[in-house]
Amino acid sequence: MPELLLEFFSEEIPARMQARAADDLKRLVLEGLKAAELAHDSATAFATPRRLALRVGGIPAAQPDLREERRGPRVDAPDKAIQGFLRGAGVTLEACEQRASDKGTFLYAVIQRRGRPTVEVLSGLLRQAAEQLPWPKSMRWGAGQARWVRPLHAILALFDGKIVPFEFAGIAAGERTHGHRFLSPEPFAVTGFDEYRAKLQSAHVVLDASDRCGRIWQDARRLAEQESLTVVEDRGLLEELAGLVEWPVALMGRFAESYLALPPEVIVTAMRAHQRYLALRRPDGGLAPRFIAIGNVINADGGARALAGYERVLKARLADAGYFWDSDRKVRLADRVPALSGIVFHGSLGSVGEKVARLQTLAADFADFVPGADRDLCRSAALLAKADLVSGMVGEFPELQGVMGRYYARDQGERPEVAEAIAEHYAPLGPNDRCPTAPVSVALALADKLDTLVGFFAIGEAPTGSRDPFALRRAALGVIRLIVENRLRLPLRKVLDLAAFEYEQAPSGVSWSRPSAVLLEFFADRLKVHLREAGVRHDLIAAVFALDGEDDLVRLLARVRALQEFLETDDGANLLTAYRRAANIVRIEEKKDGRAHHGEVDPQALREPEERTLADRLEDVDGQSQRALAREDFAGAMAALAALRRPVDDFFAKVTVNAADTSLRINRLRLLSGIRATLSRVADFAAIEG
Repeated sequence: MPELLLEFFSEEIPARMQARAADDLKRLVLEGLKAAELAHDSATAFATPRRLALRVGGIPAAQPDLREERRGPRVDAPDKAIQGFLRGAGVTLEACEQRASDKGTFLYAVIQRRGRPTVEVLSGLLRQAAEQLPWPKSMRWGAGQARWVRPLHAILALFDGKIVPFEFAGIAAGERTHGHRFLSPEPFAVTGFDEYRAKLQSAHVVLDASDRCGRIWQDARRLAEQESLTVVEDRGLLEELAGLVEWPVALMGRFAESYLALPPEVIVTAMRAHQRYLALRRPDGGLAPRFIAIGNVINADGGARALAGYERVLKARLADAGYFWDSDRKVRLADRVPALSGIVFHGSLGSVGEKVARLQTLAADFADFVPGADRDLCRSAALLAKADLVSGMVGEFPELQGVMGRYYARDQGERPEVAEAIAEHYAPLGPNDRCPTAPVSVALALADKLDTLVGFFAIGEAPTGSRDPFALRRAALGVIRLIVENRLRLPLRKVLDLAAFEYEQAPSGVSWSRPSAVLLEFFADRLKVHLREAGVRHDLIAAVFALDGEDDLVRLLARVRALQEFLETDDGANLLTAYRRAANIVRIEEKKDGRAHHGEVDPQALREPEERTLADRLEDVDGQSQRALAREDFAGAMAALAALRRPVDDFFAKVTVNAADTSLRINRLRLLSGIRATLSRVADFAAIEG
């Protein structure tokens, strides 16, 4: 079947936008094909610094033909109704069929439309995809009104080897593209994807970003091995480099050995963040005075001139870092703390200095929930945690906040626990970041994140949709990981209230209400995300989180695991069905009667043996499950519930709930309400799906 080949060729696209833009282009085109009833069997998107490309295979040459029947009014209906039907169907009366039925004879319009040629459909579809591509930032250029991330130069659009005629941004689609800006600038024509990819390779363009990543890594390792060195792995930097070059060329440079006296994080950051150089290690694990730079051209001099430039720029960066390293250590961290009052944390939440004051109290309070955490050390770490923000090094290299604080604290004789907490209190920053385990670090990290969450939620800055400018989702996931991975018995509601209390002591002129309840819901949602990969069902988390007072995440997860294992058994699945049946009956009858049907069951009104057995078993199971819950034996609580399966099944099989005798009916509804109440003490079974 024919294939579609599409390419938008432009000025350099920012590396951070390329992968998302390629995926968005693919999504928009495939959605258009689906809406046009055009199938496909494969689709692959590509991005280089100067192009977005898409190949879609297995598209038919035309849309499928359409045959539709519409029933109209009866043949003896008023003329106005008949004419309206004919206009709506786009047919004449003579073209309609008349079909008799027991309700009369009706008009039928049979509408047949031939499918349009695919190339005609693609003309509008591709232009629309270009117009709708959701760039984070876009621009207009020249006299045109079209927007793109950077000025467009050419559009290649082929279907079955022929040009798809459409225009965007004043550029007509054609069959030509361009190679490397410097190495192969002349345009060339193609007829299909295989030729396109091969000719780009010949024109010094590696189309696939993963191929560029692999090439960069292999060339960097080859150069490193020649010097008996290893490349420091950095997947994020590799992907960024692949977004900066179309024809990667690796070069090894060097810097003065004397700069190795700087902290290794400073050297790596100077190379990575500012110059996009890969760092190298010696066999002993220490940094080597070498780096790998990735160029985008083949140098006639073997790269000597380019390397000289790379080395000159890095030398200036490292010289600046050396100056900051020496000058920063002349000022004690404690003496930098007052300057934090001049840094705004948020306009409605005060300064960083005010945040530090809150953290000192919170970290000390949270120490009570972190085994091994010393209150005084937590308070000291909180005082110094943000001090490096006003250091010269962090001003130049913001990525090193916390890291430099640790070095300065060590240099100034602070306790090791305090120094590590300063570095680790920002962690974990993501799902793959290491989670702190040292007690002081854990207490301070919790204090920092919970203070941030409570503050922003209280002023109405909770995340909405994809918008999360203050990284509050990440902060909540960090809190969850700190609690779960360190198995902290932390009452979440209580610590949220402690954090809110600290804000209340120093109001910042904004209306304030404690956000604990909405934050607990937010944590429940984040917990579902956190546990999704572990195969834990989100509805089970909701079912346990819904219990009054259940805010201990360690206990909650133990209960969720026990609940999941229980529901995977026949007893659990059947009991869930019985719960729903009992709950539905009680709900319907309560609505009908206008009153609740909970309360003590009258044992004298239990007539049938099945209801007497169920009442006795309910009392036993309720007691057993509550005792098991009290000692946090959740598996035991589930085992106790399993004993209800048979008597509940027998009750529904043999007993009529809505008996004619009113007192008998009410007593049986109370019995069903007892089933609901007993199970609901273990989990909110109403929240369980399936």
